[in-house]
Formats: sequence, C-alpha cells, structure tokens
Amino acid sequence: MGEQQHVTFPQEVIAEYAALGVDLPALFSAGHLGTRMGVQIVQASAERVVGTMPVEGNTQPYGLLHGGASAVLAETLGSVGSMLHAGSSKIAVGVDLNCTHHRGVRSGLVTGVATPLHRGRSTATYEIVISDEEGRRVCTARLTCMLQDVRPGDGKNVGVAG
Repeated sequence: MGEQQHVTFPQEVIAEYAALGVDLPALFSAGHLGTRMGVQIVQASAERVVGTMPVEGNTQPYGLLHGGASAVLAETLGSVGSMLHAGSSKIAVGVDLNCTHHRGVRSGLVTGVATPLHRGRSTATYEIVISDEEGRRVCTARLTCMLQDVRPGDGKNVGVAG
C-alpha cells in the first residue's frame, strides 16, 4: 500500500480535543473500516480534505473498485471536513450520502478530495471527487453531516460519521 503518511496537528488543537476525551489523531485514521480498506488521510482542513485508498482489496466480483468502497472514502473525507468546520464542541454525523460512479478502476490508488458546498451551524455539506492515478474522475459524491453538540467525556464514543 505504499508509504504511510500521517496528518499532524498543532499541539493546542490536540489538547483542545483531548479535553473533551477525543483522540484527534485516532479520528483521522478513518476508523477500523478505513484501516481495513487502506484509507489514508494526507491533508485535512475545513476547506479541503484529501485521502487515498488502494483499489486492491476493495474490489467487487468483476475486479473493479467496489462502489461501496468509494462511498466509504467519500464519507470519511467529508466527515473529517465537517468535523474540522464544526470545531471541538461538535461532532459530525452523516445523514445523507449520494455517490455517482463514472468509471471503473481495476488497480492502483484512488484519491478523494472533499471541498465544502455549505458550512452552517447545524449542517455541513461536502462534495467529494474521487479520481484514479491518471486524474480521471471515478466517482462524485455529496455528503451532508449533522453537527451535534458534544459533552466532555462523550469523545470516547465519538467517531467520524458513519
């Protein structure tokens, strides 16, 4: 799966989330499902989240990238952006995911880029474009997350939307 990259955060941001019981670096691992699928977050801010995922191991019976795998990558990236927009006092919970699959991919790495369409107080919507290694669009997705208040100590049960 290549060299693993890690997103780093300023210590004050990590401390802000830790005070709520949220392990911020762990949230950016894409959780257990993302780990099994090889999802890697390589850039993260409320304005742009970039992540990659290998095609190998994430295919359907015909040998093509599974549409559900693209959905996992899209929801992960959009949720991370929504969470960063919302700040440490809220969590992002996915409420609507729409994916349009444009072309099949049989090998390599796909890259998703999430950018905001709407960032409000109670919801955030991101467009996620997934491309193959040649830069061809594989999938276009749209994710809307509800932004819920979090109480101190709730963070141990908080994950990126799903």
